[in-house]
Amino acid sequence: MFEKLEAVEKRYEELTKMISDPEVISNQAEWQKLMKEHASIEDVVLKFREYKKVKESMDEAKEMMEDKDLKELAEAEYYESKDKLPKIEEELKFLLIPKDPDDDKNIICEIRAGAGGEEAALFAGTLFRMYTMYAETKHWKVEVLNENETGLGGYKEITFMVTGKGVYSRLKFESGVHRVQRVPDTESSGRIHTSTATVAVLPVVEDVEIEINPADIKMEVFRSSGAGGQHINKTSSAVRLIHEPTGIVVECQTERSQFQNRDNAMRMLRTKLYEIEKQKQDSEVADARKSQVGSGDRSEKIRTYNYPQGRITDHRIGMSIYQMENFLNGNIDEMVDNLIAADRAERLKGDEG
Repeated sequence: MFEKLEAVEKRYEELTKMISDPEVISNQAEWQKLMKEHASIEDVVLKFREYKKVKESMDEAKEMMEDKDLKELAEAEYYESKDKLPKIEEELKFLLIPKDPDDDKNIICEIRAGAGGEEAALFAGTLFRMYTMYAETKHWKVEVLNENETGLGGYKEITFMVTGKGVYSRLKFESGVHRVQRVPDTESSGRIHTSTATVAVLPVVEDVEIEINPADIKMEVFRSSGAGGQHINKTSSAVRLIHEPTGIVVECQTERSQFQNRDNAMRMLRTKLYEIEKQKQDSEVADARKSQVGSGDRSEKIRTYNYPQGRITDHRIGMSIYQMENFLNGNIDEMVDNLIAADRAERLKGDEG
């Protein structure tokens, strides 16, 4: 581990010189790339320097213990430093875990009603509202790309993009089947129903990250449906793209302009193709991927929202929170933090193995 840390520190020092070089600064693209790398290893380097400083204090105190006059003082310094080292070592191990390259990316999120009919569609709407409110607390921007609303205000499906700092790192573990247990408004006898909705969180990719052959895409235009104003029924502004090699179909109909809808649909398509490639790589290390989207069946679940008991349980980490209203109002950080910590611990274990 320490050889690796020495190499990281050496690279950090090289980068510090390079980003101060006027010649490098004049090439903005190169300078920004180096600045990003510099920032990405800074925490590791600062923690390693802290480790070396504490280790040095411990070694110096050990030498001073030979001096009778200084022995008592030196012993206190020695044991204080010795106690600090294991904690710093653990922190260094965590910092050395390879960062998910997608963590800083924006996301496209798809929520689909699963088992449970109209009640599942209403639950899909509840989840959309929860993520929208969470995004507000983080000062992220939410943009709806496609929606299929039901008569009672739920969604058969809704696709939206979230942009901001570190969006994917915070929301990636939301992918999977969410199950709700509650008495529906439509149920006169007051029986508890179980319904599901699937959530897929995909990192948004740039053009350079995934190439698409234009000849592989079939484009269809149609009239938008649903609320949105009279223009919707007059122009064929909605866009459907079919990627023939994979059979992936994406639709976008939230913008008035066909061009904007096509642009957003292309972004959705690139993101889905990138996810297919990512899953191929992840299947080689299946343990690394904890949040796969299931079919929407009631039995495939990552989280249960039990209204009668006011309890939200995440089944992957066995954690329950008893603040239903607070959670559904977007205060999900406690759950997110625990999922991130569990994933880190799992990856650390894998790294050591």
